[in-house]
Amino acid sequence: MDDRLERVIRQQLRKAGEQFEEAKRAYSEAKDDPAGDGAGAKRYDLPTDDDGRARIVCRRHAERRTVPVDEEGRPSCFEGGHPDCEGCAEDVREGFVETW
Repeated sequence: MDDRLERVIRQQLRKAGEQFEEAKRAYSEAKDDPAGDGAGAKRYDLPTDDDGRARIVCRRHAERRTVPVDEEGRPSCFEGGHPDCEGCAEDVREGFVETW
């Protein structure tokens, strides 16, 4: 395959992947906090930013995040079955999650 053609195909695939991830993230945020009112963060008494997203420290990636929290105490980045994510959701519900 011609090097230029291969480069163009790789760029287009990378762009499509980025668009997919952005759409997935937007869908997840809308699903987890459809009203956009931050009710989950309020329910579990978590510190929030100006948009009502909870300010938590992600166990899985060890980074500060601002994320919507649903009524069941799951941050929008929650991945079912992952031990760190399951533990984070439990900590949110019990009030022991690390915040900033």
